Amino acid sequence: MSAVLPQPAAAPGYRIDAWLAGSACALALLGAIMVASASITMADRTYGQPFYFLLRQSIYLGAGGLAAAFCMLVPLRAWEQTSPLLVTMAILLLVAVVIPGVGHEVNGATRWLRFGPFNLQTSEPARLLLLIYLCSYVARRRDALESGFKGLLFPLVVVTAAGMLLMLQPDFGATVVLFVTAIGVLFVGGMRLGYLLLMGVAGFASLALLVLTSEYRMRRLTAFLDPWADPWNSGFQLTQSLIAIARGEWFGVGLGGSVQKLFYLPEAHTDFVFAVFAEEFGLVGVFLMIGLFAVLLWRAYAISAAAAAAGRVFPACLAFGIGTWIGLQAFINIAVNMGLLPTKGLTLPLVSYGGSSLMFTGAAIGLLLRIHYELTADGYAGRRGKRGRP
Repeated sequence: MSAVLPQPAAAPGYRIDAWLAGSACALALLGAIMVASASITMADRTYGQPFYFLLRQSIYLGAGGLAAAFCMLVPLRAWEQTSPLLVTMAILLLVAVVIPGVGHEVNGATRWLRFGPFNLQTSEPARLLLLIYLCSYVARRRDALESGFKGLLFPLVVVTAAGMLLMLQPDFGATVVLFVTAIGVLFVGGMRLGYLLLMGVAGFASLALLVLTSEYRMRRLTAFLDPWADPWNSGFQLTQSLIAIARGEWFGVGLGGSVQKLFYLPEAHTDFVFAVFAEEFGLVGVFLMIGLFAVLLWRAYAISAAAAAAGRVFPACLAFGIGTWIGLQAFINIAVNMGLLPTKGLTLPLVSYGGSSLMFTGAAIGLLLRIHYELTADGYAGRRGKRGRP
């Protein structure tokens, strides 16, 4: 474990993973700066307050920090033992949002529950709670998972039910992230390679069927393949994103200098904040942001490997699942901005504007820090025992 996970040098108090916490904070700070830059004109025109979205983002960042602190203080055993209750909460949230009159609709999608001034996007907490349950299931039923399909049946039913509820909203992007993360966790937890390939084929066929039977998804696909064929209608958002990225060149036009954010690029401070960042900071800035995500993923997978080496299945799967979730969502968002994937409506973790995303991504980072804390605490206690200290 010491080869993978840094150990405290002399005292048990040094158990914070500085690389993980530092990369997450740097991404959140970049996000706050970009939300301010990308939204300032729209906020001034709509609300008469240039920093309207920045102020709200700052509040969301505070909530995300509190969520991270809470998750870091709660022992992992408590999360593992309460996983049946957590998965029940996740399903109830996803059911509640599709009940007529309960869920809040925005732009044709019903994905939010409204609590006063705050809108909760239910896919965010549900995804984290489902992930905790899956990791708990792997830890408890690993033998059944390795023995055959019978051990896979119940978690697949739970994930499929959650996916169907997400599609009723509809939230295609969140469904993809949930299924890929769930299958990844089950695979590292002992699922056979043959079942992985079978699920991959079934998943691809299901996605293809959804596209072929849905007119608006087919329009998104055709617009993605050739956005310049209709740059003022179906391809408008993507062409504006590509123009923004191209204008950035090597070093960008400078902070605040973006032209595309001036009512050209829709969702400039949410789903397409990466395009504005690329325009203002150029290719060098893009490499910096991707590097920060790479550091965060490296620490998540390193913590997972250390937990696996210590024989702790639940935290190993949880760290792997969180890393896969954040990495996959970041990849999809950046790929959509660059025209490599159809529009999915997924935020860029820790960077895009949004309370639900920031709060529960913060909670996920807190869980990673808790796993690191417990592993280093165990290692320190072991070394103390070897030296014969009381």
